[in-house]
Amino acid sequence: MRDCYDTCSMVSEFKDGRLIVRGNPQHPITAGFLCPKGALLPRWFHARDRLKNPLIRTGERGSGDFGEISWEEAINLVADKLRGTIEEYGSESVLVYQYAGDRGAVNYAFPLRLFHYLNTAMLDYGICDRAGQEALKDVYGTAVGMDPEELRNQRLIVYWGINAFWTNLHGFMLAKRNNLEIWTVDVVRTETAKRSDRFFQIRPDTDVLLALGVAKVLIEEKLYDEEFVLENVYGFEEFKNYVTTLSLDYVGRETGLSVEYIVEFAREYAEKKGVIHIGYGFQRSLAGGEAVRAIAILPALVGHRFGFIYDMRTIDKSYVEGAFLRTKPAKRIPQMKLAEYIERGEIRFLYVYNSNPLASLPNQRRLRKALEENDVFVVTHDIFLTDTALYSDVVLPANTFFERLDIADSYYHRYVALNEPVTKLYGKGNSEVTRLLARTLGIENPHLYESDEEVIRKILELNGLSWEELKRNGFVRVPEKPVKWETPSGRIEFYSRRAVERGLRPFPEYRRFEGRYPLRLLTPTHRMTITSQYHNTHGMIDPNLYINPADAEGRGIEDGDEVEVFNERGRIKTRAKLNEDVPPGVVLLYKAFWVSLLGWNANFLTTDKTAQDYGNASAYHSTWVDVKKV
Repeated sequence: MRDCYDTCSMVSEFKDGRLIVRGNPQHPITAGFLCPKGALLPRWFHARDRLKNPLIRTGERGSGDFGEISWEEAINLVADKLRGTIEEYGSESVLVYQYAGDRGAVNYAFPLRLFHYLNTAMLDYGICDRAGQEALKDVYGTAVGMDPEELRNQRLIVYWGINAFWTNLHGFMLAKRNNLEIWTVDVVRTETAKRSDRFFQIRPDTDVLLALGVAKVLIEEKLYDEEFVLENVYGFEEFKNYVTTLSLDYVGRETGLSVEYIVEFAREYAEKKGVIHIGYGFQRSLAGGEAVRAIAILPALVGHRFGFIYDMRTIDKSYVEGAFLRTKPAKRIPQMKLAEYIERGEIRFLYVYNSNPLASLPNQRRLRKALEENDVFVVTHDIFLTDTALYSDVVLPANTFFERLDIADSYYHRYVALNEPVTKLYGKGNSEVTRLLARTLGIENPHLYESDEEVIRKILELNGLSWEELKRNGFVRVPEKPVKWETPSGRIEFYSRRAVERGLRPFPEYRRFEGRYPLRLLTPTHRMTITSQYHNTHGMIDPNLYINPADAEGRGIEDGDEVEVFNERGRIKTRAKLNEDVPPGVVLLYKAFWVSLLGWNANFLTTDKTAQDYGNASAYHSTWVDVKKV
């Protein structure tokens, strides 16, 4: 139920006052074991700092000064402020900000019903994989890729820009069980790279060039599947002419790979008809969309209809969200531009759940200043007193997925899991709070009062799935539906008409990006966290700055030295950790630490620029910094 790629099936019980969890051995994908994060869920569930009572702010934002109030007082206050904001500033001055802190269908989407009913502004999501979604639609008309269970019929998987051993452990082990050869393409020598059969270490932003270079070799050496391309690809001849002009020497110089290694990649990839697992991290940059577009062409060249693993959205959950309750079109606020809209006075009431934007959004100094200096009422519904909760006017205690009924599908595999409560400790679920607010606001629409089970049964019915089978087995496989290439031509588009309509070139382009500072900052997630989740329960999780010894030597920095990392957005102090897994010109900080625990996080440095051509997608990794010894 976390925002976790694998969506594990686990068996939970409450015994002698303690939660016990273990992997479900019956599940075909997650296969009876839990990753380290999953194994520590009881610690998270029983954490002493879980919120138990509603809070009202009594001091300055961020000060931590709160007083306890009753649930009735809290709900009345939130409802009164919500009603008053709409009356004074209009419904579009209200924004509900949520993301996938809980991926249960009901607790993810049911609260949106209330805000749709009220015709408030809604979030336009861009923080995660928006660039890749848009890019894959440019080529295939969909971002839905290969079912991972099909890996049993494959020989090679290329992990491109994903540290799967940390973030998709069950998928990595599935590839191992099926005896696939494993390659990794990445900027950093990750744990996945170290466990791969081959590693292609490239420079930041050059993914698009490597993909185009490989395509050039496939085409010029006639290693591609000519019959498949002739029947199923639109714009092949134009793309062929395009890559003909590309120099492999140039590709080699820019990527940092030898021409021989690039040619070897292409030849072996064609021979083994490789599948590519396209990661999220590298696409969170100004170059990310073009990179995904180029990478997506490679599986089609070797004859795959959908030879990429990316998205496996299995069921339609739109009924839960209830957009049908609106009476006018929604104003959409780009997720990455929250601070800007607050500064402009366009947001007067902010309701946050399933998310911690004051840890996870970029350019934190700007966001915090916007909240401090502008008239916006903030409500946060969460399990803990997060950084966002500290900046809120009212904080509502949430319960956990161990305490409520829900279902969860996966964006990796085709199974929907039933989530049944095992006990009850503290707080209320997102749907429960929604019903309380609707009742206090005097709304009579029955869609706002459906029970969790009623909603779940309706979703299953709309998707042709059985509640009884789900109850009996704990999970159910979603039948595969024919996936079409929903492009203007009805084919895989190497010449992308959709991209051209958005003002882009028909083929992916390489652009070199440079910043005002000399070092490129990468901010991936740590193995023990999911963005900002678990920082407070799993112990302090590696706040060090990873830097190549060559860059450290030039700055007089030794291993363990205290250093300052800085750019135009801010500066932080931490310890340097010299490591050759990080290449020269690049430094690494793990992302989204709680500022309230550490005093800083990497997002005080990251850029809030967006890839506008790709739906205002985030560009965290298009951040440059410098480092000096303190």
